[in-house]
Amino acid sequence: MRAKTRLAHSMAALGVVVAVTACGNVNSQDDTAAPVAAGCRTGGLKWSLVLQSDKSGSRRDAHLTASNRGAEPCVFAGYPGLLIHNGKANSIDGVGQGQPEAITLRKGEKLTVGLQYTPSGTEGAGSYCVREPDALVSAPHASEADRTDVPITDAHGHPTQIDACGDHISMSPPHLTRN
Repeated sequence: MRAKTRLAHSMAALGVVVAVTACGNVNSQDDTAAPVAAGCRTGGLKWSLVLQSDKSGSRRDAHLTASNRGAEPCVFAGYPGLLIHNGKANSIDGVGQGQPEAITLRKGEKLTVGLQYTPSGTEGAGSYCVREPDALVSAPHASEADRTDVPITDAHGHPTQIDACGDHISMSPPHLTRN
Protein backbone atom coordinates (compact mmCIF):
# COMPACT_ATOMS: atom_id res chain seq x y z
CA MET A 1 0.00 0.00 0.00
CA ARG A 2 2.84 2.43 0.89
CA ALA A 3 4.55 1.69 -2.43
CA LYS A 4 1.38 2.58 -4.32
CA THR A 5 1.02 5.82 -2.32
CA ARG A 6 4.67 6.79 -2.93
CA LEU A 7 4.28 5.97 -6.61
CA ALA A 8 1.14 8.11 -6.80
CA HIS A 9 2.90 11.04 -5.04
CA SER A 10 5.96 10.68 -7.28
CA MET A 11 3.80 10.68 -10.41
CA ALA A 12 1.90 13.76 -9.17
CA ALA A 13 5.17 15.59 -8.48
CA LEU A 14 6.50 14.61 -11.91
CA GLY A 15 3.29 15.95 -13.45
CA VAL A 16 3.80 19.31 -11.72
CA VAL A 17 7.43 19.50 -12.95
CA VAL A 18 6.36 18.65 -16.49
CA ALA A 19 3.53 21.21 -16.37
CA VAL A 20 5.82 23.98 -15.08
CA THR A 21 8.43 23.15 -17.72
CA ALA A 22 5.81 23.10 -20.50
CA CYS A 23 4.42 26.46 -19.41
CA GLY A 24 7.85 28.11 -19.41
CA ASN A 25 9.76 28.16 -16.16
CA VAL A 26 10.96 31.71 -15.55
CA ASN A 27 14.22 30.36 -14.10
CA SER A 28 14.96 28.39 -17.24
CA GLN A 29 18.41 28.68 -18.83
CA ASP A 30 16.78 28.64 -22.30
CA ASP A 31 16.28 32.27 -23.36
CA THR A 32 15.24 31.39 -26.92
CA ALA A 33 11.52 31.18 -26.15
CA ALA A 34 9.58 34.19 -27.39
CA PRO A 35 7.64 36.11 -24.75
CA VAL A 36 3.93 35.44 -24.72
CA ALA A 37 1.85 38.50 -25.63
CA ALA A 38 -0.79 39.56 -23.13
CA GLY A 39 -4.43 39.87 -24.00
CA CYS A 40 -5.46 43.16 -25.59
CA ARG A 41 -6.97 45.66 -23.19
CA THR A 42 -9.78 48.01 -24.15
CA GLY A 43 -7.76 51.11 -23.20
CA GLY A 44 -4.70 49.93 -25.14
CA LEU A 45 -6.66 49.91 -28.39
CA LYS A 46 -7.77 52.79 -30.60
CA TRP A 47 -11.36 52.14 -31.71
CA SER A 48 -13.52 53.36 -34.59
CA LEU A 49 -16.98 52.41 -35.80
CA VAL A 50 -17.75 53.38 -39.40
CA LEU A 51 -21.11 52.94 -41.11
CA GLN A 52 -20.74 51.86 -44.72
CA SER A 53 -22.57 53.54 -47.59
CA ASP A 54 -26.25 52.68 -47.81
CA LYS A 55 -27.13 49.73 -49.98
CA SER A 56 -30.57 48.70 -51.11
CA GLY A 57 -32.01 45.90 -49.04
CA SER A 58 -32.93 45.27 -45.46
CA ARG A 59 -29.40 44.89 -43.99
CA ARG A 60 -26.69 47.51 -43.55
CA ASP A 61 -22.98 47.13 -42.92
CA ALA A 62 -20.54 48.80 -40.55
CA HIS A 63 -16.92 48.19 -39.55
CA LEU A 64 -15.63 48.17 -35.98
CA THR A 65 -11.85 48.63 -36.03
CA ALA A 66 -9.33 48.30 -33.21
CA SER A 67 -5.64 49.20 -33.51
CA ASN A 68 -2.92 48.45 -30.99
CA ARG A 69 -1.57 51.74 -29.69
CA GLY A 70 0.68 50.08 -27.11
CA ALA A 71 4.40 49.41 -27.49
CA GLU A 72 4.05 45.66 -27.01
CA PRO A 73 2.04 43.11 -29.02
CA CYS A 74 -1.29 41.97 -27.58
CA VAL A 75 -3.61 39.07 -28.38
CA PHE A 76 -7.18 39.79 -29.48
CA ALA A 77 -8.86 36.47 -28.63
CA GLY A 78 -12.57 36.48 -29.40
CA TYR A 79 -15.28 38.94 -30.32
CA PRO A 80 -15.23 42.46 -28.90
CA GLY A 81 -17.98 43.68 -26.63
CA LEU A 82 -20.45 45.92 -28.49
CA LEU A 83 -23.48 47.67 -27.02
CA ILE A 84 -25.62 50.40 -28.54
CA HIS A 85 -28.26 51.83 -26.24
CA ASN A 86 -30.77 54.64 -25.84
CA GLY A 87 -29.83 55.90 -22.39
CA LYS A 88 -31.15 53.40 -19.88
CA ALA A 89 -33.88 52.22 -22.24
CA ASN A 90 -33.50 49.95 -25.28
CA SER A 91 -30.14 48.45 -26.17
CA ILE A 92 -28.77 46.13 -28.83
CA ASP A 93 -25.70 43.92 -28.34
CA GLY A 94 -23.24 42.72 -30.93
CA VAL A 95 -23.26 38.92 -31.33
CA GLY A 96 -20.74 36.73 -33.14
CA GLN A 97 -20.99 33.02 -33.92
CA GLY A 98 -18.39 30.47 -32.84
CA GLN A 99 -14.92 31.13 -31.50
CA PRO A 100 -12.72 33.14 -33.89
CA GLU A 101 -8.97 32.61 -34.10
CA ALA A 102 -6.82 34.68 -31.75
CA ILE A 103 -5.00 37.51 -33.53
CA THR A 104 -1.71 38.96 -32.32
CA LEU A 105 -1.63 42.71 -32.90
CA ARG A 106 1.80 44.32 -33.04
CA LYS A 107 2.21 48.03 -32.33
CA GLY A 108 0.15 49.98 -34.86
CA GLU A 109 -1.55 46.94 -36.42
CA LYS A 110 -5.31 46.91 -36.61
CA LEU A 111 -8.14 44.48 -37.06
CA THR A 112 -11.68 44.87 -38.28
CA VAL A 113 -14.94 43.23 -37.29
CA GLY A 114 -17.71 43.43 -39.87
CA LEU A 115 -21.13 44.38 -38.48
CA GLN A 116 -24.54 43.83 -40.05
CA TYR A 117 -27.72 45.42 -38.75
CA THR A 118 -31.30 46.10 -39.77
CA PRO A 119 -32.16 49.82 -40.00
CA SER A 120 -35.58 51.14 -39.00
CA GLY A 121 -38.09 51.53 -41.79
CA THR A 122 -36.89 48.45 -43.69
CA GLU A 123 -38.67 45.14 -44.08
CA GLY A 124 -38.36 43.02 -40.96
CA ALA A 125 -37.06 45.87 -38.80
CA GLY A 126 -39.73 45.57 -36.12
CA SER A 127 -40.32 48.22 -33.49
CA TYR A 128 -37.37 47.53 -31.14
CA CYS A 129 -34.82 50.08 -32.41
CA VAL A 130 -32.00 52.28 -31.15
CA ARG A 131 -30.69 55.45 -32.75
CA GLU A 132 -27.39 56.65 -31.30
CA PRO A 133 -24.25 58.59 -32.26
CA ASP A 134 -21.93 56.30 -30.31
CA ALA A 135 -21.41 52.74 -29.11
CA LEU A 136 -19.86 51.13 -26.05
CA VAL A 137 -17.09 48.70 -26.99
CA SER A 138 -14.53 46.57 -25.18
CA ALA A 139 -11.77 44.09 -25.87
CA PRO A 140 -12.75 40.40 -25.80
CA HIS A 141 -13.44 39.02 -22.31
CA ALA A 142 -13.30 42.48 -20.68
CA SER A 143 -15.75 43.40 -17.96
CA GLU A 144 -18.69 45.73 -18.58
CA ALA A 145 -16.89 48.36 -16.50
CA ASP A 146 -14.02 48.30 -19.03
CA ARG A 147 -16.15 49.53 -21.95
CA THR A 148 -15.25 52.72 -23.79
CA ASP A 149 -17.43 55.13 -25.72
CA VAL A 150 -16.76 55.20 -29.49
CA PRO A 151 -18.28 57.86 -31.77
CA ILE A 152 -19.95 56.54 -34.93
CA THR A 153 -18.90 58.05 -38.27
CA ASP A 154 -19.88 57.64 -41.89
CA ALA A 155 -17.50 56.42 -44.60
CA HIS A 156 -16.22 60.01 -45.02
CA GLY A 157 -15.34 60.43 -41.32
CA HIS A 158 -18.31 62.64 -40.46
CA PRO A 159 -20.24 62.05 -37.22
CA THR A 160 -23.50 60.17 -37.77
CA GLN A 161 -25.95 57.92 -35.95
CA ILE A 162 -26.61 54.24 -36.21
CA ASP A 163 -30.29 53.40 -36.54
CA ALA A 164 -30.45 49.69 -35.72
CA CYS A 165 -33.42 47.45 -34.98
CA GLY A 166 -33.85 43.93 -33.69
CA ASP A 167 -32.40 41.89 -30.89
CA HIS A 168 -28.73 42.04 -31.97
CA ILE A 169 -26.12 43.27 -34.43
CA SER A 170 -24.32 40.42 -36.22
CA MET A 171 -20.51 40.42 -35.98
CA SER A 172 -18.18 38.64 -38.38
CA PRO A 173 -14.92 37.15 -37.00
CA PRO A 174 -12.14 39.71 -36.49
CA HIS A 175 -9.49 39.84 -39.23
CA LEU A 176 -6.25 41.79 -39.65
CA THR A 177 -6.67 44.94 -41.69
CA ARG A 178 -4.03 45.46 -44.35
CA ASN A 179 -3.06 49.06 -45.07
